[in-house]
Amino acid sequence: MTVTRRILGIDPGSRVTGFGIIEHTTRGQLFCLTGGCVRLTAEDMPSRLAHLFAHLQDIVKHFKPTELAIERVFVQKNAQSALKLGQARGVAIAAVMSTQIPVFEYAPREIKLAIVGKGSAEKPQIQHMVQILLSLTTKPQADAADALAVALCHHHRMGSPVELAGKTRRAKRSREWVGYDRTTTR
Repeated sequence: MTVTRRILGIDPGSRVTGFGIIEHTTRGQLFCLTGGCVRLTAEDMPSRLAHLFAHLQDIVKHFKPTELAIERVFVQKNAQSALKLGQARGVAIAAVMSTQIPVFEYAPREIKLAIVGKGSAEKPQIQHMVQILLSLTTKPQADAADALAVALCHHHRMGSPVELAGKTRRAKRSREWVGYDRTTTR
């Protein structure tokens, strides 16, 4: 079984960072290699970031991903939270950059739309769809499911033959407009 793509998905957080790796083989098989959470328990932010950096470097060394997909920071009401999230995100990207793999970013709404078919999907919906799409026997932890969803979104956006919820839904909508003639409406 030859691996064509191995995508590391990261859902950054200042306290918990989710990670997940999916693999797509030349035979068209798609499955989950691993998924989990890095819990950052240190009190000071520099120690948390150092722990995150080391843990993600270990994951990269062990699993050797070919691509990184990471969730973009969204605007938050609390500026301090947004800064901490941005720091965790930057550390995650830096931990992977030493391997020179390409980095891709996706907005939370885009990820939810690709996985659930609804941009405002809740965490339990994402967990459920990730479990189904990757044929997992148990429901993944929320942050790990989010990271796997980022990886699946990237896999989908890069033109893989596997159809996810968002693609199916968009295709259905486009068929509804087939034959629509603007000149007949007032």
